[in-house]
Amino acid sequence: MNQQMKTFKKAYLAGLIALTAASCELTEVTNPYVTEDRFLNTPQAAITWLNGVRRQASTTVGTVVEFTELVSDNYFNNYTQSSKVFDIPQINHYDVDVTRIQSAIHKLMEMSEFGLTEVLSADAESTPLQRAELLLYKAYAQLLGADLYVGLPTEPLGPVKTPAELLTGAIALLTEAQDIFQDPDDKRICALLMGRAYHRLGDATQAVTRAQEALANPLLLRQVKYGTQTGPSNNFQSAIFSSNTNSFAPLPRLDFLDPKYFHTTAVVFEDEKPIAIAKAEEAYLIIAEAQIAANQLTQARQTLHSLLTETVAARPVVMIDDSRETRNGGNRDDYPLTEVQVRFDADDQPRSGYVLDRQQGNIPAYTVSGTRVTGEDINAAADADGLLYLVYRLRQELFIAEGRRMTDLGIRFPVSQQEELSNANVGSAHTQPVLPAFIPGDRAMDDFTHDTATGTVTMRYDMNKVLIENKTDETIIPFIN
Repeated sequence: MNQQMKTFKKAYLAGLIALTAASCELTEVTNPYVTEDRFLNTPQAAITWLNGVRRQASTTVGTVVEFTELVSDNYFNNYTQSSKVFDIPQINHYDVDVTRIQSAIHKLMEMSEFGLTEVLSADAESTPLQRAELLLYKAYAQLLGADLYVGLPTEPLGPVKTPAELLTGAIALLTEAQDIFQDPDDKRICALLMGRAYHRLGDATQAVTRAQEALANPLLLRQVKYGTQTGPSNNFQSAIFSSNTNSFAPLPRLDFLDPKYFHTTAVVFEDEKPIAIAKAEEAYLIIAEAQIAANQLTQARQTLHSLLTETVAARPVVMIDDSRETRNGGNRDDYPLTEVQVRFDADDQPRSGYVLDRQQGNIPAYTVSGTRVTGEDINAAADADGLLYLVYRLRQELFIAEGRRMTDLGIRFPVSQQEELSNANVGSAHTQPVLPAFIPGDRAMDDFTHDTATGTVTMRYDMNKVLIENKTDETIIPFIN
């Protein structure tokens, strides 16, 4: 986190101007009539600042989702002005998008910290619940840093914290927030995010305990919002649905899950879908992975069955008109547009129902979670590897378009060059990405062949199979290592 990000004028503009401009971006403009002292002494400074932090959380999540979905095998950049190299995947510390993601995370971290240390104490009307929410956002920023980067500083010009240190710090913040929150679901969200952190740390005992706590509500859900008069736009919704050129194309075996975000009104900003940052589905998957690691296969099957019947089946499904979708980019013109069979790789048998014919009528859209994994698939899994494969296939399908897949693939961004140039604590090791050896290059994760004669689309790689084949690699599947 460089010193420039610490300046109050930037944090102030992100927090306060967000309330009066529908889509303004953070700028270098200063307001000579509003100083830090004057703002801190205005009525309702705490709620004003918290609204700015909420907006920054939405912006941060939107930035993360856009770029990490391209890095992963979920989406391919078929047209957009977004990154042209993340699909390879090619990740350099001087890439402007690496800087953009890090900056968004740091803004959320810094704005939360300023609210906790300065704004709340200056506002006599501030409340403990406002403190709890700011703690939650600061913790979430650290979780993002831990999941996506080789390490990040948590203070201006500070040392680069390792992912483990960021996760440990997030757990402490979430513990404090959970003690303050009164609403049971707020407490459960804290537990679920702690479960995520413990999962990444490889601590199955603590992760399962927190996941079970969260599952007191099997429909637990926390989202960030978009499209209000003062909120940011869901740019990912534009990329996959709203724009005339739906520029992000899903891997064909994930076609049935696209679009997750869409609008059904004439005015797009009035119908921009939220993005989930925590939901009960993750708790089941944490528990199932721990059970598989402990060779409790019967219990793991039951956990996965419960996931499908108690949670996924109860999530909303909306029928929408997606007939404008023609995958009309310029990088590939062979995306299937009618219903075809799909093979996950060359060794797979053809499967139906994965690519939809959007010209034949309305299609189902899964705004929270959807999957083609069935109870029969769970029963048919012959061994631990078969069940583990389903866990990571479910993670991919349930969390699509939420920025989670890159982490499951073991890929991490380097610390940005901007940080390196201003922070003496950044060493050469911090400027190198993590790209596990099993990750294929040359855009192969997104590659497929389309045999129009047989009506079959074949993925070049089934990356979930690749993950299981490399399950002992320290970058992935935490409970196995």
